[in-house]
Amino acid sequence: MTTALITGATAGIGAAFARRLAAEGRNLVLVARDTERLQEQATELHDRHGIEAEVLTADLSEDEEISAVEKRLADRRHPVDLLINNAGFGNKGRFLEVSMADELTMLKVHCEAVLRLTSAAAGSMRERGRGGVVNVASVAAFVPRGTYGASKAWVVQFTQGVAREMAGSGVRLMALCPGFVRTEFHQRAGMGTDNIPGWMWLDADKLVASALSDLAKGKSLSIPDPRYKALMGVVKLAPRGLLGGVSSRAGRKYGPQ
Repeated sequence: MTTALITGATAGIGAAFARRLAAEGRNLVLVARDTERLQEQATELHDRHGIEAEVLTADLSEDEEISAVEKRLADRRHPVDLLINNAGFGNKGRFLEVSMADELTMLKVHCEAVLRLTSAAAGSMRERGRGGVVNVASVAAFVPRGTYGASKAWVVQFTQGVAREMAGSGVRLMALCPGFVRTEFHQRAGMGTDNIPGWMWLDADKLVASALSDLAKGKSLSIPDPRYKALMGVVKLAPRGLLGGVSSRAGRKYGPQ
């Protein structure tokens, strides 16, 4: 059996990855902040699919806890074959309304943790000549929209750059850019969702199936839905000035800063 490590594993996209990979027979290392939820999830997946599910409690805004996950990824005796960097969050409010501490925490989780965990995983994967890394970004990466969009744009650029540098090594890297997904994301950030049009919502399980298919095809970027692919096509053609105004208004109405 191969092993996948998933951060932000207890809810939303992370939990959907866990369900899918367990159903495929992969052992799991489940990473999140809530030990009780992790243990419940691990027990359920083990009982349902007969796989081994290891629990690793970690807050990826803390250096020592990032280090603990790095150490697990670098363990040659119990190798991780697939890393899903999914942990993340949104801040409610415009720039300067959000505290600097919260802005820096976002960069720590979205950028530094992704950099460090990708490096730890890719190093040991390259030695074995195989492996995969999925870094969960967002379609917000493609529009000018505050710290959240900027941090996700970094994830996309970093992942695609490393994917090119590691071509031929047997290690695949892919940035996953979903749109709105029915998860706990908005609730945790204190954001209302009643005004988000129904067509914009994606199903987490279908999203994960599409993402894993794209990874198997060797893609370095996955936008896993025709609606959002079309929307991002329009974004590429729109003037940056116009796009900035539209995304600012839409972000205040629908999404995180």
